[in-house]
Formats: sequence, structure tokens, C-alpha cells
Amino acid sequence: MPKKFIDIIKEDKPVLVDFFAEWCGPCKIMSPILKEVKESLGDRITILKIDVDKNQALASEYNVRGVPTLILFQKGVIKWKESGLMQKTELIEKIIRHQN
Repeated sequence: MPKKFIDIIKEDKPVLVDFFAEWCGPCKIMSPILKEVKESLGDRITILKIDVDKNQALASEYNVRGVPTLILFQKGVIKWKESGLMQKTELIEKIIRHQN
């Protein structure tokens, strides 16, 4: 049985959630950047992609107003949230700075 969103974001390990949409140009640019971030950080982070069109209630719950929106969770707590494109080095730096 797959883990539920709420269970994943409550883990000790930081969880970066990418709220995106299929029709969103910047989201398409962000996708390979997130792959590079995962390659760089490996098992130190979990990255989840949430399609806002298929998960409107979840996007609304976390006040996602635009895509892409990245939210970093750790132990169920929002550590950092930002919308828009970001470069790999900037994103890794923010993840490291905001985790416990």
C-alpha cells in the first residue's frame, strides 16, 4: 500500500514537495533541476511531485497560488516555501539551510 502524503511529510528526512501543473512552462523547466537536486542530495531528501490539477484540495490546504511552488517539510512542519523557478545550487542551499 502506498504511503499517504501526510505520512511522508512527517518523516525525519526533509521532504521537498513540488506543486506543479502539466500545462505550466516553468514547471517543465523545474523538473530536470529537481532530478539534479535529488542526484546531488541522494537519500538525504525525498522529493514529491504533486499535480495541482489532480490534487486541488491539497494545493488549497497549503495555500498554493501559483506553480511551480516548492515546499520543504520536515517532521510535518513547513520549513520553507517559495514559488517560481530556482537554480539547482540555490535550491540545494535553501534545503540545507532550512533542515534540522
